Amino acid sequence: QVQFVESGGGLVQPGGSLRLSCAASGIIFSSYNMGWYRQAPGKERELVAAITSVDMTNYRDSVKGRFTISRDNTKKTVYLQMNVLKPEDTAVYYCNSVTPFRSWGQGTQVTVSS
Repeated sequence: QVQFVESGGGLVQPGGSLRLSCAASGIIFSSYNMGWYRQAPGKERELVAAITSVDMTNYRDSVKGRFTISRDNTKKTVYLQMNVLKPEDTAVYYCNSVTPFRSWGQGTQVTVSS
């Protein structure tokens, strides 16, 4: 079955960096447009960054210039490099296809605080 396993979150001070990873299984990974999503407390889940099967990328306005999404099809893994983190980036981060599968991973918590 489809499975996503996210990792790399943590507590970081404002201005810091983190690199998230998401390993996928149960799908032909290279064929899918993949995305990183986040959900802050009391808010809906939102798409933050996306990468197509041919490595075209797109970002939510609030993270443009700070976040970079990439993928390694040989490892079936998608990454999110997050720089110049802000407190408003605090959320649980998930990966999934851009057209999401019903199955979501456990996510990885990112907390930006001094």
